[in-house]
Amino acid sequence: MTRVLIPSGALGLNYDADALARGIAANPDIIAIDGGSTDSGPSYLGRGVSKYARASTKLEWAGLMKARAEAGVPLVIGTAGTCGTDSAADWMLDITREIATEQGTPLKVAVLRSSQDPGSIARAYEAGEIVPLSGAPEVTGQDIRACSNIVALAGAEQIAAALQTRADIIIAGRTTDTAIIAALPLMRGDHAGGAWHGAKIGECGALCATNPQSGVIMIDFDDTGFTVTPLADGAHASPHTVSAHMLYENSDPFILHEPGGHLDVTGARYTALDKTSVRVEGSKWVPADRYTVKLEGARPAGCRTVLMALLRDPHYVANAAQWAEDIVARCSAKILDRMDIAAEDFTLEIRLIGHSASFGALETRSGDPVEIGVIGIITAPTEEQAAEIGKLLNPYLLHHPLTQEEEQPTFAFLFSPPDMHQGVVYEFVLHHVLYLSDPMDAFRLEVIDIG
Repeated sequence: MTRVLIPSGALGLNYDADALARGIAANPDIIAIDGGSTDSGPSYLGRGVSKYARASTKLEWAGLMKARAEAGVPLVIGTAGTCGTDSAADWMLDITREIATEQGTPLKVAVLRSSQDPGSIARAYEAGEIVPLSGAPEVTGQDIRACSNIVALAGAEQIAAALQTRADIIIAGRTTDTAIIAALPLMRGDHAGGAWHGAKIGECGALCATNPQSGVIMIDFDDTGFTVTPLADGAHASPHTVSAHMLYENSDPFILHEPGGHLDVTGARYTALDKTSVRVEGSKWVPADRYTVKLEGARPAGCRTVLMALLRDPHYVANAAQWAEDIVARCSAKILDRMDIAAEDFTLEIRLIGHSASFGALETRSGDPVEIGVIGIITAPTEEQAAEIGKLLNPYLLHHPLTQEEEQPTFAFLFSPPDMHQGVVYEFVLHHVLYLSDPMDAFRLEVIDIG
């Protein structure tokens, strides 16, 4: 049997200290926690930085490092620093060094690096070693070379290689959410289908149970399946909460693709052992003919300026979409007339919060809002151009009438000045898989002694 303690769905989201203590007292074999994902958009990958505050990350990581020392087991974090680039892994390594010095604990740390050279990836793409996943954008080798950061998602094999160094702490670059949980059970010969299925259920901590914000769960893996147990007071798992998690961030409730194969839970059976724990058996792991890893890449997409205003007049609230469409048309024409910029080199859009900001023309619901927030979003090749377009848009958001026959209105800006400059923004380029002859071909492992 292999016992995996998962403190939280992600480092930086907090965890229940009392529940963590219960987990340590139960003698886990490993502590595993996720560091991030692409959920928050391409900017973090493009810049190679974390979305979480360093202060929160350090405080929570210090608690886990102390717990690891008490338990005497490995501590592993996947997708370090939100995006898993080498720079993010180094950021996490620096925090680890600081804490080790403060705690006075010598450590052996393994760093699994996932960053890829854009030129090498472009050549692999041109050689047919990279293929798109469903929904992937159309790309060229030139698009790939323009990426500021590319990462490959490590699977269980790469985490296993890091564990074999017998490091106290493993800081992994970009990984699949499940790899850090499944690796040790697979190494020990536990049921492969159960290892991957349990890892999927546990990837977000206690999200598969009641009291999901507590974070802390324990998963026991063995030769026929796994058992999941939330550890916080008042937290319970049920066959419903556990089985439902296969739908989380997964379009197919029965199939989950991972490096080296896929998980099939069509035959899985979920049994409540008591009011807290759920036993799962019957999951199946299906190896693939070729080993692949997913690639993620982001590139600069221009510079952005954002303006915000408010509509409260009922006449304008009711006709906000028509008003916004007219502004975009008129302002775009003025941009082309007065600036040295081509139509294909900039974007200008207005999103209406309280109306259709999330789905645009696909919105199916309607209501009667008191006010509507207006966000003008401008993207252009340079910060100067984006700022200039923002100044052209400004008068429209302040005074533009719904029709030419109406008196000139005045709307409300939230700030003065109303324009906010985001600088360089990024877009995803890669949603592809890379064929590998050996699982470690796209990864590098570094072992460091601290103290």
